[in-house]
Order: sequence, then C-alpha cells, then structure tokens
Amino acid sequence: MLPYRNLADAEVVLGRNLTAAETFWFHYSASMPDYLLFYHNIAFLFVTFTLVPLPIAVAELIRPSTIAPFKLQPKVALPPSSFLKCYKDVLRVFFFVVGPLQLISYPSVKLVGIRTGLPLPSVWEMAAQLVVYFLVEDYGNYWIHRAMHSKWGYEKIHHVHHEFTAPMGFAAPYAHWAEVLVLGIPSFIGPALVPGHMVTFWLWIALRQIEAIETHSGYDFPFNPTKFIPFYGGAEYHDYHHYVGGQSQSNFASVFTYCDYIYGTDKGYRFQKAHLAKLREQWTAEEHNGIDISNHNGKIEYVLATFRKARSRFVNCSKEKYKK
Repeated sequence: MLPYRNLADAEVVLGRNLTAAETFWFHYSASMPDYLLFYHNIAFLFVTFTLVPLPIAVAELIRPSTIAPFKLQPKVALPPSSFLKCYKDVLRVFFFVVGPLQLISYPSVKLVGIRTGLPLPSVWEMAAQLVVYFLVEDYGNYWIHRAMHSKWGYEKIHHVHHEFTAPMGFAAPYAHWAEVLVLGIPSFIGPALVPGHMVTFWLWIALRQIEAIETHSGYDFPFNPTKFIPFYGGAEYHDYHHYVGGQSQSNFASVFTYCDYIYGTDKGYRFQKAHLAKLREQWTAEEHNGIDISNHNGKIEYVLATFRKARSRFVNCSKEKYKK
C-alpha cells in the first residue's frame, strides 16, 4: 500500500514524473496491502513450476527428431505416468509445505526491509542484487546439498529427489518436504543481506525456479543463452550428478561451478568429460583416415558404454568416502 493519495502526490514526493512502470505500479499497488503483494509469490511459484517445464515435457513424450539429439540420457524414456506422478507429488508439497510457509513468512520479509513503495529500482540495481542473491544461495545450497549426501541425509531425506536418475523439469522441486524447507533458507539469505524492492524479490523467486527447471530438464541445447553466463553449471553438469546417483560426491552446486572446483567435488565429472573428449578426437581421426567405426555399435552407444565404465570407476572410489 502506497502512502500517496494520487499520482500527483507521488510525483511531488519523488521530485519528478513517474515512469511508465512506476505509473503502472502505482495503479496496481496503491491500495493493496503489502502482505497481499508478498503473497503473489505463491501464484508465481505455482505458474512457474507448472508452465515452464511443459514445453520440454511435451517434447520428451512426443520425441520430435529436432530435439532428440540434445537429450542427455537418450536411452531413458519416461512414460506419461511418471510425469503425472511427479507433478502430483510436487503439488502436494506445494500446498501443504511451500504455500503455508509463504503465508507465515511475511513478517520476516518486512523485518529485513523488502520494500513495496516508490521509486521502483533501476535495471542495474535489480541486476546487482540478483547477482548477490544467486551467489549467496549457490554457496549455501552447495553445503546443504553436500550434507544431504551423507549417509543419514541421503537415506532419510535426499533419496526422494534422486528417484529420477534421468531428471526432467518437473522434478526440479520434487523432494522430501524437509529438504524443501531447508533449501529455502539460502534462498532467503541473499534478500535478507541485500534487501530490495518486492518486484526484485518476485523476479528472484521466479528466476531461481526457472534455473532449477532448466538444470533438471534432461536436455543440453547449444543455443541456450545460459551458456554465456560465467561458471554456470547447466543441465549437463547437474545431469551427471543424478546419473551417478546416491553415492555421488560430485557436482553439488545448484547454479555455478566454482564451489565444486574450489572444494574438489567435480573431479569425477571433469574426468568423464575429458575421457569422452579424447574418444571424440579418436573417432574424428579414424573417420578422417577412412577407418570403419561401425564396430562401436554406433557412436551414441559407444559413448554411453564408455560413460558407464568411467562412472563405475568414480563410484567405486566414492563409496569408500560415502561409508565414512
């Protein structure tokens, strides 16, 4: 709710004319209580995790030839029942955990100083705050996720999320209710440290959810604009974590790759990528020299077979650490 009687009052206080965005915000929020503005998050979350994964989910079921080459685990074909079950379970956690949590957390939002008034933040201000939010959340999520892969954490909580060894977009928020609650903490620390406008907070919640859906999509598109973001993990990076499974001690970061690199938890992934890169170079040389590679049973099958061997080596090493 804005403390102005009309647009003229707002312009007098600001000392300038309102922008088009600020005028729209005035008409939309002038008489709306702040807690109702905050509760928009519930609608944004619901719309995001329902609609954003939908295009790729349809592609997964229809299997168009234009998208099949980009599938990270081409041998895995999930039936429609898996998509429906995943979405229903996510809805259950949303209505019984996420929604109520949003309803009771409004006082915390006011306490840390997230504002709803005018002026609206500039694009640069929002961008700077979002960078801070992503970095803070990524660091906190790394350590929580890593703890979830301890013997107790995985068996009691995190195993639910790993039911999908070949992830899909709808599986991004698919997790034990306790994990959903705990992982919500680092998502709020950034806005608490650097409080901004409610619009920035809305955008942060939506972008973080969209990022999680993208990394769980199961597809690595070469034209994805996130590939231009420095140190961004992406779908291929996180898909490896799911493929290795419960004993995984690699690729814990949620967004960026710097934590895994600094703390040495990306060695299995880097070994696998280097190994496959050498094989591709070998194939290129063989084809250039006119050598028949049909005995590999096709390039894709050969890559997968080699990937499984590399994975077995890493998992065997990881199990000893996992038991400790």
